[in-house]
Amino acid sequence: MFRFLENLVDPYEPYDEVDAPPRKLWPFLVSYSRPFKTVFVWAAVLSLLVAIMEVGLIYYLGRVVDLLSSGEPAQVLEQYGTELILAGVFILVIRPLVQAADVGVLNNAILPNYGTLFRWRAHKHVLRQSVGWFENDFAGRIANRIMQTPPAAGDAIFQVFDAITFSLAYAIGAVILLADADLRLVIPLLVWLGLYAWLMTWTMKRVGPASKASSDARSMTTGRVVDSYTNIHSVKLFAHHDGELRFAKEAIEQTRQTFSREMRIFTMMDVMLVTLNGLLIVGVVGWAIWLWGEGSATVGAVAAATALTLRLNAMTGWIMWALSTFFRSLGVVSEGMETIAQPITLVDAADAKPLELHEGVVEFKGLTHHYGREKGGLDAVSLRISAGEKVGLIGRSGAGKSTLVKLLLRFYDPEGGRIEIDGQDITHVTQDSLRHVTGMVSQDSSLLHRSVRDNILYGRPDASDAEMIQAAKRAEAHDFILDLSDPNGRTGYDAHVGERGVKLSGGQRQRIGLARVILKDAPILVLDEATSALDSEVEAAIQDTLYGVMEGKTVIAIAHRLSTIAHMDRIVVLDAGKIAEEGTHSELLAHGGLYAGFWARQSGGFLNTDAAE
Repeated sequence: MFRFLENLVDPYEPYDEVDAPPRKLWPFLVSYSRPFKTVFVWAAVLSLLVAIMEVGLIYYLGRVVDLLSSGEPAQVLEQYGTELILAGVFILVIRPLVQAADVGVLNNAILPNYGTLFRWRAHKHVLRQSVGWFENDFAGRIANRIMQTPPAAGDAIFQVFDAITFSLAYAIGAVILLADADLRLVIPLLVWLGLYAWLMTWTMKRVGPASKASSDARSMTTGRVVDSYTNIHSVKLFAHHDGELRFAKEAIEQTRQTFSREMRIFTMMDVMLVTLNGLLIVGVVGWAIWLWGEGSATVGAVAAATALTLRLNAMTGWIMWALSTFFRSLGVVSEGMETIAQPITLVDAADAKPLELHEGVVEFKGLTHHYGREKGGLDAVSLRISAGEKVGLIGRSGAGKSTLVKLLLRFYDPEGGRIEIDGQDITHVTQDSLRHVTGMVSQDSSLLHRSVRDNILYGRPDASDAEMIQAAKRAEAHDFILDLSDPNGRTGYDAHVGERGVKLSGGQRQRIGLARVILKDAPILVLDEATSALDSEVEAAIQDTLYGVMEGKTVIAIAHRLSTIAHMDRIVVLDAGKIAEEGTHSELLAHGGLYAGFWARQSGGFLNTDAAE
């Protein structure tokens, strides 16, 4: 039975992905809820049935009181015994079955699957965002919204069927029941319902915005705390413990204040609700007793009115809290939508096709990109890299080297100009196909918090263990990997490396990153300070490996250590976003320009270069 209910909806079923989800709350929730529409209908029907049965039981309680007052016990039991037995069977069998179906649909079919579907689709959407999008927000805040929005959406849906549908049906049933006993008993109930509706309106208008503000503050706190943990080395290195505490305290205090304002609303609601419930009890029960005293109502009617009123009194707090939870959850969803519903701005063109690599010619044509600013980045750069050519890229910090690489990998779309690979504009090919043919070793080789094996196989998941180990050996990583262990007793290639690879040294991370790219064996290779974290001995040991990896590939290598690119086919010097010089090492030295100046400073410093060079 549980398995049947749990499998009514597949949270991972295929769906039409959209680049721009609805930005308004209800259309957004509807778009995520479509797979559940049939289950929602059943949940609503069952909730209505439960409410009808509850009101019916109170009605029947009044009937039982009247029956017991109608004659001698033996006479009553003889005349109505069968009816009472059937009522008992209904209460013992039918009512539990309907209740079980109601809670089963809610607890087993909707709640687990709805939250899972929500989280899966939200994560899938966010993962499609560009690198630039992630660079503009806290990773902790993004993750917090992905994690807290689905359960909030699930809570909202749960309250719709568990409380709101039930309470509406119950209120209508209560009016019908009292009207059947005596139409005048409906008057105090309707007055109370009007005041209760006003209180709900007053509360909900305030709860939604207050909850959104509180949720936003929690996300900010999470973002700041995670930022400190992620950069704990910098925090310790610069002794900024107290500064980080102050930075976090601002967000924590903001969270406390927003939550306090939210709780004030609930306190005021509770006080007003107790007062209203007192009016309900006195109004309905008092009037029923008065009508009984006049002979206009039976004892059973008084008993039914009393039971109904006390039941409503018990329910009102639950209903109000359920409604508050509903609107509070909607506030959390609204806050989460600020991340989850953001449109994907960097998308494949409608007619995008996989990149067809023939030779590996890369051409930058009038490439301009300033990140939306007036300066920085690249300014009308044109550069052709032939198939199999190795090009070194140098320049001062901010000259545009990394921008060129990010645009080549299409982490951003250029503001002007275009990039072509074998004559194909990269904005007209699929992003995945572009990155499949490109391998990159970066200066900061951040690793996944998984095993060494998982990290290297990220380059080519279908590679064999033998191929993976061979790649590690070529990257001079195999020996130190065998010595690794983690707190859970995993060793060697099974050892986990910590978040972003923090358990490894910079040089170890870079060598694993290099092994990953060696295993990928992509025809276009980008080296962004690929040996910057290596000591001279290890760098010298893998230089031959690097040149072997470059063989037959189109290579763009960024380096501040000029010795690592001195043997490239061509060296391009960027300055202030433009190409200042280009040529071979010897040509640029003879030219006596920027490159010659860089070389003169480095050859007398930390680089060991041959006299011939």
